[in-house]
Amino acid sequence: MTEDLENPRRPRPGELTFTSPRRGKPPGHLADLDAAGRRELVGAAGLPAFRADQVSRHYFGRLSDDASAWTDVPAAQREELARLLTPPLMDPVRELTADRGTTRKTLWRLHDGALVESVLMRYPDRVTMCVSSQAGCGMNCPFCATGQAGLTRNLSTAEIVEQVVAGARQLQHGDVPGGPGRVNNVVFMGMGEPLANYKAVVAAVRRLVEKSPAGLGMSARGITVSTVGLVPRIKDLAGEGLPVTLAVSLHAPDDELRDTLVPVNTRWKVAEVLAAAWEYAAATKRRVSIEYALIKDVNDQSWRADLLAKRLRGKLVHVNLIPLNPTPGSQWTASRPEDEREFVRRLEAGGVAVTVRDTRGREIDGACGQLAAAP
Repeated sequence: MTEDLENPRRPRPGELTFTSPRRGKPPGHLADLDAAGRRELVGAAGLPAFRADQVSRHYFGRLSDDASAWTDVPAAQREELARLLTPPLMDPVRELTADRGTTRKTLWRLHDGALVESVLMRYPDRVTMCVSSQAGCGMNCPFCATGQAGLTRNLSTAEIVEQVVAGARQLQHGDVPGGPGRVNNVVFMGMGEPLANYKAVVAAVRRLVEKSPAGLGMSARGITVSTVGLVPRIKDLAGEGLPVTLAVSLHAPDDELRDTLVPVNTRWKVAEVLAAAWEYAAATKRRVSIEYALIKDVNDQSWRADLLAKRLRGKLVHVNLIPLNPTPGSQWTASRPEDEREFVRRLEAGGVAVTVRDTRGREIDGACGQLAAAP
């Protein structure tokens, strides 16, 4: 039986749930709709339907939501089209920078006061945006700042897309050192569990990859969608025809520990999560990324590295080890350097490809949720 994780049945006592509180619908925006839906909306307002394509071209192609700059649109129609298609979705509350301005973390306030974060990271050869899919998170992982805050609500498709567009505008305007550039990669690794907001996330991916005026024209291969392991949704994603990278936040190779670190493991065990991941790899021909936050004396033992290698050996997979970015007051902290090196050595000896994630943003509350939780 397929489970509806966005609108599930009434939970049994003690059972995990994935719904978000309803806090008022975000303003409708052109990024919420496909190209046909935008034309239909504009036509229903009594305006020529092709104006929707013009405004979409300004938004996605020129990164402009300033109606006064839409010189190909009659001045008398600009304000109404802007109200209809590009209403304000979020306002910056705070921005912190690191790495000489090439890492930029922004805290956004949405229309109902909910707070979300996005991060722009510029490297010599690429620009990556890390975006949020929910305000808060309901997965309750104890070492995660977002999980500690709980779930506020799902984001709309447009609220997700706008985070990427905002980053692209920063590059276009020269706000990021290194000259003009474009967003090459988007990772759904910010606040929230992306597959618990499945419809909006998939629609956002489609907006990102569709060519202008329908979308931003990115490559699907530059997009990564993470999950703690919502097995039914992993299987759904495999059938979407979107060759995005699947990243599974595993964090432990054994059920005993993962039940604690990733509570959803009480519903879908490690073997079932990995089986769904291998099905995804077979369907998309895309290598699965296994995310593993190394936590001192918790999940960084040599025997766990050996067990992880055993579970992954021979699969289309890559392990992304993440030195834990500790949150204030947390008992959890990053592994010792020698333990990290030994973990890497054992995975490599087991025939598994592995890298250690670049730890950007420590000085700007780099862990997702820290900025939103700050006073």
